[in-house]
Amino acid sequence: MQNLFRLILVFVFIAGSFHVQAQDKSDEILNKLNRLEKANENLNHQLDKLSKQNDDLLWFERVGDIAFVDKIFITGPPATNMTNPTAMGFNNPLKFWTYIFIPRNVNPEKKYPLIVLAHGGVHSNLSTYYTHIIRELMAQGYIVVAPEYRGSTGYGKSYYENIDYGGLETEDVYAARNHMIKNYDIVDKHRVGIIGWSHGGLITLFNIFDHPDDYQVAFAGVPVSDLIARMGYHKKSYLDLYSADYHIGKTVNEDVAEYRRRSPAWNTHRMGNTPLLIHSNTIDDDVNVLEVEHLIKSLKADGKKFEYEIYQAIPGGHSFDRIDTKKANQIRVKIYKFLADKLRPPTPIRNVRGLRKAAYRY
Repeated sequence: MQNLFRLILVFVFIAGSFHVQAQDKSDEILNKLNRLEKANENLNHQLDKLSKQNDDLLWFERVGDIAFVDKIFITGPPATNMTNPTAMGFNNPLKFWTYIFIPRNVNPEKKYPLIVLAHGGVHSNLSTYYTHIIRELMAQGYIVVAPEYRGSTGYGKSYYENIDYGGLETEDVYAARNHMIKNYDIVDKHRVGIIGWSHGGLITLFNIFDHPDDYQVAFAGVPVSDLIARMGYHKKSYLDLYSADYHIGKTVNEDVAEYRRRSPAWNTHRMGNTPLLIHSNTIDDDVNVLEVEHLIKSLKADGKKFEYEIYQAIPGGHSFDRIDTKKANQIRVKIYKFLADKLRPPTPIRNVRGLRKAAYRY
């Protein structure tokens, strides 16, 4: 009996040793996976940087024949994710890159209208996807500034994590507007418009809500309008971009008020008298039309004057008026006419033929 008891003790000891070793092995594997995941994340940011640098070269190739292209470093409000008041650089203005496009045929003795272009994407940037739009704007005689506001990709992890969706990013865009007026004598401060699609549409709306006297016209294409509704129909991976510790830090269920604060549809009472055009598409596969419908109803309820069109099942979904189809070209002509009515560019585009010539020189 005593021998049996000893055998049981030996067995328990051996089993326990195996368990400890297995646990240690499991912890080691988890640690390696965590390190690998972090390394992969850093690699992705480095690849984004490389991709951005390559795309910057393409800008000169694709629009350099009709535009002076520059990329400058300016400042916006301080970063929101610095929590240590004793840290070096605490509360310093956030630095960010901004694209400038100026038509090559400008007369330095004259003044020209300015278009502020806010790119889209939760984390994205101004890429040569917008080549045809920049060419179309250059042909009309607009000067264009396109800021890479906080959270844009291609500038490393730290800048990526400075994202402030529906927050201080809108002030970065406004800072780009102000920089152009203060530093370029050829910019007419009385002829400034702002345009953007998707996330850029949200930024457009908040800019005219917060600075109604500083823009003479605005276009918001398929604008993200209601983050509360948006969190209800997108996947968890998308929701995680907002609830990340370095961003809002909470889900919509945990802080409805914060998501409401960042949603144009819940802030339409702040809009002034800036002429505004809104476009949406019933088959938008990114910004569901219900968001824009909420925005429109809110603007109407607050007695605001604006124009809008909800297009019915136009091919192209979320990009329906930015792609290069005949219908998209026709819609962009309508957008340009709306802008030109207030900004009076030297050579406005009046029809699709003029738009095609602007983009392709024939």
